Amino acid sequence: MTLFQTRAWQDAWWSVWGNTPGFRLVREGQGKGSGLYVDRYRFRGVLPIRCLQFIGTNYRRLSTPRTEYNGLAGSGQDAAGGIPGDYASLMDFPWSEAVFRDIVQDAADHQALQRLAQERGLAWREVASDAAYHVDTSGDFEDYVAGLGRNTRLRFFNRRKVLESLGDLSITNAWEADPAVFFECLNDFHVDRWGSPCFGRDSLRFHRRFLDGLAAEGGAPELSLLRVNGEPVSVLYNVRFEGRTYNLQSGFVENFHRKVALGSLHLGYAIEDAFREPGTALFDLLAGQGKNSNYKQHIATGHVPLVSVMLVRSAFYKWLYRVKAD
Repeated sequence: MTLFQTRAWQDAWWSVWGNTPGFRLVREGQGKGSGLYVDRYRFRGVLPIRCLQFIGTNYRRLSTPRTEYNGLAGSGQDAAGGIPGDYASLMDFPWSEAVFRDIVQDAADHQALQRLAQERGLAWREVASDAAYHVDTSGDFEDYVAGLGRNTRLRFFNRRKVLESLGDLSITNAWEADPAVFFECLNDFHVDRWGSPCFGRDSLRFHRRFLDGLAAEGGAPELSLLRVNGEPVSVLYNVRFEGRTYNLQSGFVENFHRKVALGSLHLGYAIEDAFREPGTALFDLLAGQGKNSNYKQHIATGHVPLVSVMLVRSAFYKWLYRVKAD
């Protein structure tokens, strides 16, 4: 099970966005799998859509924190080699199209959906693809750093002395002190860098509810706050769960020092902590790229391909998407 299938994540997401007009819950999360809901609306105010989706995702109408590694609990092939029960039962719900975001390509869930489409005559569309990057932290930290490219080592690890020479450096877990300050800094840094806050009001409510419920499932928030001379200059929103540290968001002061990539160095400290933490085997950078480059690719030791697929059940929409593709 990943962080995104925890009851803390699933329940927090539904508690914030589940009352959206047109949403109807059809299956709760089952501990190891994502819950499901149907979103009923009119596309461009005209075409009626009933879209089946994972809790934590929305295809067209909402922008919410990204939920990755989605899937159902019983997605493995059944004894007869047919469609797994969790996926066969999807046909019991009233939907015209189903969009399954960020599933692992060629893994059990992806294969189950392919079989479902083939055997039930559903149209198949791939609507997005991406990659989630990670660092294997089960080995030796020094060996990992030595295996990186020269410029990557310099940016993420070898300019620590420059940063530490600028004043009193401290890194603390803001969850244990004042998480409100942490999220305020994260939003402020994002406004300066991107022109808008990282989290709006609803997203902030979601993350606080998620973090409040995580401890009951064995998870631990790691809201890493880096200060120089007492001033917050960089934040990393990390969560540790079942042997993996997830890096959900980050923010930092831009143009802090001409020789220091502040956010990169902070991330380097967090990766080292994951190597030193007993029982942590992976530092998960998740999907997405940086503002100027795909920095994750340079520090990762591996990646997981993610794909978002649409199954179309309605004969009319099968025809419509086929015409649109032509």
